[in-house]
Amino acid sequence: MTRVHDMGGRFGYGAVLPDPDGTAFEESWHARALALTLAAGALGCWNIDMSRHARERLHPREHARLSYFEKWLAALTNLLVETGVLEIGDLLHCAGDQTSQALSSHALKAEDVNALLCRGSPTTRDCQGLARFSVGDSVRAHRLAENRLVPGGHTRLPAYAAGACGRVLRHHGCHVFPDSNAHGLGEAPQPLYAVTFPAAELWANPEHPHDEVVLDLWESYLEPMQ
Repeated sequence: MTRVHDMGGRFGYGAVLPDPDGTAFEESWHARALALTLAAGALGCWNIDMSRHARERLHPREHARLSYFEKWLAALTNLLVETGVLEIGDLLHCAGDQTSQALSSHALKAEDVNALLCRGSPTTRDCQGLARFSVGDSVRAHRLAENRLVPGGHTRLPAYAAGACGRVLRHHGCHVFPDSNAHGLGEAPQPLYAVTFPAAELWANPEHPHDEVVLDLWESYLEPMQ
């Protein structure tokens, strides 16, 4: 569902100005917020798509009020409570030191962090049937950037690309489908494509009309051009 987090291509926010000399973490607690999120995710109580959806589900007022890593902590807090890892009382009284044995066996140890991060969490899977599209095919993204499985649910189709026409640049194979995975409905893997869109197809008056934007889009987000 398109919410306040889906900011791509919106007017009024100014230019994105990369800072090649900037640091990854402006404050020391920013690094701890990221570390907490990764360590909690290693418990196996949710997946990466659920984690992304938790940040999307924050109230619009919270999105406006909180900084980037404050959003991460707020979403993590919600996940910990929703999945039963912690109770509200644990957070209010800092009483989260009684870790259950079931979770302790999954706890991420310091000496295992580097190997885990290097290994990553590949989302490639086998799936049934042939890919519907081939490299060079002309396709159109669905006209609504919405989750067709869960009303108001998570999707990776950005609003600015909804209804836009593009061309298949690459077939990535089959990958976990986030629209399903974010809601505990299974991985439901399907073909994933890199689709290139002319800037003028996405925006009425682009500053650089000959630029192209490449998006990774799942097969069910696309339809063939007639």
